[in-house]
Amino acid sequence: MTEIITFKPLFAVLASLAAGIMVSLSGGRPALREAWTFAGAAVKFAVIASMLPAVMTGAQLLTPGLTLFPGMELRFRVDALGLIFAGMASFLWILTSVYSVGYVRKLGEEKQTRFFACFALTLSAAAGLAFAANLFTAFIFYELITLATWPLVAHKETKEALSGGRIYLVYLLGTSVTFMLAAILISYNAAGTLDFRPGGIFGAMGPGHKVLLGAAFALFIAGTAKAAIMPFHSWLPAAMVAPTPVSALLHAVAVVKAGVFLILKVVLHVFGTDLLSELGFGLPLAWIAAFTILAASVMALRQDNLKLRLAYSTVSQLSYVVLGAALLSHSSIKGAIFHMAAHAFAKITLFFSAGAIYALERKTKVSELAGIGRRMPLTMTAFSICALSMIGTPPLAGFISKWYIGLGAVEAGQPVFLAVIGASALLNAAYFLPIIYQAFWGGGETAAVESPEKGPLAMLLVIPLLLTAGITLGLFFFPGLLLELAELAAKG
Repeated sequence: MTEIITFKPLFAVLASLAAGIMVSLSGGRPALREAWTFAGAAVKFAVIASMLPAVMTGAQLLTPGLTLFPGMELRFRVDALGLIFAGMASFLWILTSVYSVGYVRKLGEEKQTRFFACFALTLSAAAGLAFAANLFTAFIFYELITLATWPLVAHKETKEALSGGRIYLVYLLGTSVTFMLAAILISYNAAGTLDFRPGGIFGAMGPGHKVLLGAAFALFIAGTAKAAIMPFHSWLPAAMVAPTPVSALLHAVAVVKAGVFLILKVVLHVFGTDLLSELGFGLPLAWIAAFTILAASVMALRQDNLKLRLAYSTVSQLSYVVLGAALLSHSSIKGAIFHMAAHAFAKITLFFSAGAIYALERKTKVSELAGIGRRMPLTMTAFSICALSMIGTPPLAGFISKWYIGLGAVEAGQPVFLAVIGASALLNAAYFLPIIYQAFWGGGETAAVESPEKGPLAMLLVIPLLLTAGITLGLFFFPGLLLELAELAAKG
């Protein structure tokens, strides 16, 4: 495998860090503050996109390392899986920034400078995690994501917001420091390295070390609470007290994707699929993921608050990535990687839609949405497209990822998980389709009033969600690039 020494991964991390610093220094000038946000987002995405041609040839881009302690090296390495995560996050940061400007101005949110600065710092940490060359670097940036997003969760500084922020910190910092750090120490002691490697770092270790390796694997999974696997999921609904652009960031761009991304890295580059299959560790994780998929879908059915319904939907949909990884077959892992992106574009659209409905109509409950599709047709059309993608309906991106995960279940000799995918699709339909029906055909005739989807601020809310809905549709017809990267990543 060709290795290219370059500082581009470091530049990608620093672009949003620099933007966050400049945003903080521009608090008294909102236009300049937002200009720094857009400039940082554009530069970051351009740097990441420039690494695509090399990665598509199978090369890895590597920065020089900085050794802090023996065995603890801060270093970046770009591979196909990391490029998917970083590229997705950086592109969606551009759209989220546009949306956020419209949202905070429409609602007159306070502490907007802190809001945009923390957004930038979060994306800096996300890039650091995506390009981490080893477990030490990954752990550092995984924790930084938590610390950068905590002020966003508690942004409103109400009693409820501060409580949600505390739950957020306890779950995410508590699990990673307690479990993941222990797993990293065990891995270093057993393997003598923390560097991510295709096929894993444990070499010839096999059934003779099953107890040790099993403990390390269980600790890694328990330490990635950002993936919201039950029972480590409660932080996510609690974090819905945050402003809607933050919810979109949590559910689609950085936080939850950091969790499932790290699980994929552990499966592919710490243990390796061959070793996990030999030890039989994949199937128990697959059943935990299957339980989470179904249980969270049932909980979503019970939520009248729209953001909470979407939150439990996220808990369910994230475990599709975990399920695909746990099945350990080539197709299932490919589907898991594709779903990481497909879910991101669809779920951010759903949260953008929920935020637009609140900002323009002040409605937060599913029971209040009868007829809103006739008042906000653009928003609800985008919502409908992405809800259907969550269900797994063609011709939308969600169908492709679930197809590959289902195919992978058959390859793994576990067709029972096809029933899980089918039952989940029915439950998804049960909590999404009534919203769509009521929005367009419920509530009788609405008065002939001017649509709230007009005006500059409204367009800042609506245009991003139309673009992400369009990408969700486009990924079905043009999945080639993403599938090629997923193929490279699945091969390690």
